[in-house]
Formats: sequence, C-alpha cells, structure tokens
Amino acid sequence: MMGPAHSLSGAAAWLGVGAAAAATGYGMPWPVLLTGALICAGAALAPDLDHKAATISRAFGPLSRWICEIVDKLSYAVYKGTRKPGDPRRSGGHRTLTHTWLWAALIGGGTSALALAGDRWAVLAILFVHLVLAIEGLLWRATRGASADVLVWLLAATSSWILAGVLDQPGHGSNWLFTAPGQEYLWLGLPVVLGALVHDIGDALTVSGCPILWPIPVGRKRWYPLGPPKFMRFRAGSWVELRVLMPAFMILGGVGGAAALNVI
Repeated sequence: MMGPAHSLSGAAAWLGVGAAAAATGYGMPWPVLLTGALICAGAALAPDLDHKAATISRAFGPLSRWICEIVDKLSYAVYKGTRKPGDPRRSGGHRTLTHTWLWAALIGGGTSALALAGDRWAVLAILFVHLVLAIEGLLWRATRGASADVLVWLLAATSSWILAGVLDQPGHGSNWLFTAPGQEYLWLGLPVVLGALVHDIGDALTVSGCPILWPIPVGRKRWYPLGPPKFMRFRAGSWVELRVLMPAFMILGGVGGAAALNVI
C-alpha cells in the first residue's frame, strides 16, 4: 500500500485497540489514545525505510536518505544470507527484513527500552520522529515539496512537547498498563509494534505479498510472500486502496475512537 493508507490503517488499528482495552477494563486515558494513534500512524510508515522513494526515507532530509541506504543494504545482505532454494534472486532489500514480525518486535522492544533508559528526552525523541511521519502520512497533500519539511518538523516538535507535558500529568497515562514504579512510558513500544505489523498486513494484501513470517520457513522458501489468494490482491495505489480501504480505515478508526472514549 501507499503511505497515506498505511498511516490511516495504523491510526485506526490503535483506536481499535483502545476500544478493546476499554471493553476489558484497561481503558486508555484520552492522551494515551491520541498519542498512541499518532505514533502508530507514523510507525506504519517505518518498514519502508528500505525504499529510497518512501515517505520515511525523505522525511528527515539527508539523514533519513543515508539511513535508508544502510537499511536497504543490510536487508539485502540478510536476504542473500538466509534465502532458501525456492526464494527468488533479487537486486535490493525492499520488502524483506523490515517487513517481518521479528523486525516489528525488535523495533517495538527497542522503543520501550529507549523510553525507560532515556527518560524525558528519549520520550520526546520518540514522539518527534513518529509525529513527523504521522503528519507526512495523514496530511500528505499539505506536506508535498521540500519547502514543507521545516514546517512539519516544527509542528512535530511543538506537538511532542505538548503531548509529553500532558502525559506527565497525574492520571493522563504515562504509566498506562505498566503501573510499577519506573515503568512510565513502557507502553510506547506497543503502537510501534502494531504500526509495523499493520504495515506488513497491508502490503500482504497487494500483488507482491509480504514475508511477514521470516525467519520461519514455508516449504522451499524462507521469505514466503504471505497474502490472500491472488484474485483478492490489488496493486498499491489502485482504486481498491483509495476508494475502499482508506474510507473504511477512517470509519473504523472513528468507531474505535468513540468506543474507546465510551461515547458509544
């Protein structure tokens, strides 16, 4: 799928988690619901860091382009080093390592560890990176062109500072779900994991499929392109994505958010 659909699916997924949490007695304070939805929307773009034309690869200027090159080469090296006889030869690392459940788990765990070890400045950095991506993904029409980058960064930095301040207030969710002393913001890894997995599932619906299960082998392939039957798949950017899935994500996200806040 394309960036906007990925971001919408990520936000909708976290709002759905909020609804499920409310139904099971672990309701999210509204700052957690809002912040998690934004982080998940941004994290749903992150697996495409292995593609030089992706939103995330352009979002932070030369720095993200440089990281993209490293991730692409790393992913390609891992693919070559672990492929089985049934896996096809390829010339790049797109839709390999960063599109797996293992990558999602590692990046989510790393986010939680960083939030615990780095305290407030680490939390601000996590928020800033994901809010930049969320803005780029959700407001894609308004953020086109290099001239908009600085404005996006300023908006993300300001919003991160405000959200961190709100979350720090008693009862606003810095210790949501993990309540033991010293576990504040441990939950930040959850929307990151979810966003990456939602991205992978979205890509699995397209023609190429997605090797979500790696490194678990399937038959003669270790990079099995998981997906529905061929006739149910679509091309990225097609009318199915733009006219069916994106409106559906908006509706589901709205229903999930309303349920999470006990409005319905």
